[in-house]
Formats: sequence, structure tokens, C-alpha cells
Amino acid sequence: MIIDHNHPLYKAKRNAMTRDGKYNGAYYYSKEIVKNIIPRVKTDRNWITIRLPEMTVHPDHSIIFIHNNKNPNYYSYLRNYHDCILVCSLRSTAENLRFFGKTIVLPLSVDVKQVEKYRVKEKTLDKAYAGRKLKLSYFTNRVPKGVDILSGMPQTSLFREMAKYKTIYASGRTAIQAKILGCEVLPHEANFPDSSIWKVLDNKEAAKMLQKMLDEIDHPI
Repeated sequence: MIIDHNHPLYKAKRNAMTRDGKYNGAYYYSKEIVKNIIPRVKTDRNWITIRLPEMTVHPDHSIIFIHNNKNPNYYSYLRNYHDCILVCSLRSTAENLRFFGKTIVLPLSVDVKQVEKYRVKEKTLDKAYAGRKLKLSYFTNRVPKGVDILSGMPQTSLFREMAKYKTIYASGRTAIQAKILGCEVLPHEANFPDSSIWKVLDNKEAAKMLQKMLDEIDHPI
């Protein structure tokens, strides 16, 4: 069983979002997980690639991707699941969620070849922030005033716009994508003060890493 961004409850929730929320990173990451990671991993476990606490059916023996690194309480509903593996992108997140199930750390990954298509020979613009506008309201936000804002747009449009800039303020997968596009990436969140933590990793390589970790859990030698 695969519960992903195509689940009716998730689609209904996404359709009700503003543009700023609709084109969020978790949605696009789920699409890449389903396309590039799941087909390359052998397991008898179920897959859950999105956060959907509204769901009343809770399949046990699942691999669950965690998308939020700041608020572990968002995942308290995981108590309804049993024998699950929680895939976290940061070690700190894995430690916070260890009470809800087995946790493993799989760095964020992207479809490198897809992003590379949008590279340009010459950058014509200086600096921009790429991400949800909501984050700009945080008091810990470090984005200077007057910087261009790239938000609320489909992913391909974001790639096309980011590629024009020399410097991008971003975090997570957006930061990785900006690096592939040849941008200098600067941090904007106090939680992630060093942009070097966002390393370029292709989905297919991440699938190999995930397979190895799953085998160590489900088929120990």
C-alpha cells in the first residue's frame, strides 16, 4: 500500500490551501519519492509519503517519511501506527521522534537531472528568497529587506526563476536545488544557520541508502 499526495484527503486539504501552501516542499518531495525512490527499494512494508493525521486507516508495518524538522508534536498521531520506520532527514528529528517508532536518517534528496535542465549560462539577478512567505514573518528570519521573493509557484517555475539569481536564501530541498542551479545559498532560519548541511544527493542514490538501512532492520545478518 502506498499513501501519498494522491490520497483523497490530502488532495482535498491541498486544494483548500493558498498558493503559498499549495506548492509546498512536502508535496513535491512525495512525488519524487513515489517516482524515483519507491520503485528502487525492495520491501514488504507499506509506504506513507505525506503527513495526514486526518486519516482514520492506519496501516502498520509502514515506512513513513517525516517532513517537519521543527515540530515533533505534529506527529503525535503516529502513536496509532505499529511496527513502523520513520524516515527523517536530520538526526535531531530522528531523536525527537524515536518514541513513535524506529527512526532512520536519510538526507534530503532531489531529482538532480530534472533540476539541471534549468541551469543558465549567465545569471542576471542578485539575491532572492525562495520558500514560503510565512517563514518571512518569523522573528528569527534572516532575509534582508528588499530581497526578491520567490514563493507560491509550481516547482518548475521556481527552478526557472531561481536560476537567474546569483544568491538564494533557502533551506531544505530548495537549498539543494538552488545549489544545483549554480546559486550561492545563504541560510535564513535560526534552526539551520549553516547552509552546508544541505548537500546535493540524487533520489536514486538515496534509494540505495534507504535499501541498506531497511535491510539492516528487517533482515539483520
